[in-house]
Amino acid sequence: QVQLVESGGGLVQAGGSLRLSCAASGRTLSTYTMGWFRQAPGKDREFVAAVRWSSGSTVYADSVKGRFTISRDNAKNTVFLEMNSLKAEDTAIYYCAATAHWGSARWSQAYDYWGQGAQVTVSS
Repeated sequence: QVQLVESGGGLVQAGGSLRLSCAASGRTLSTYTMGWFRQAPGKDREFVAAVRWSSGSTVYADSVKGRFTISRDNAKNTVFLEMNSLKAEDTAIYYCAATAHWGSARWSQAYDYWGQGAQVTVSS
């Protein structure tokens, strides 16, 4: 089992920045891929970014590439999502998730463990 707890959400003006954290506990994460997804009201959950824990390899959705950065801290078992140049359309609940399948990192169905979500609201 892997337990995931997100923090760091909030309200920010357009153009601003926020950093989300996802603290993981339970199984060793060295074989996992950690992903961030988001879900806006009335929309499907969508992929944001993922990082392969062992290598640090990353992948991003086109909509956030160049603005968001995913990273991990091995010592703290924590994954971060640094969000810059935020737009109103980034408003959503952001979820942290874990999967054993790096090749399926963009697909929510591949993830076995999910956090409770963190609200991010960007005012225009």
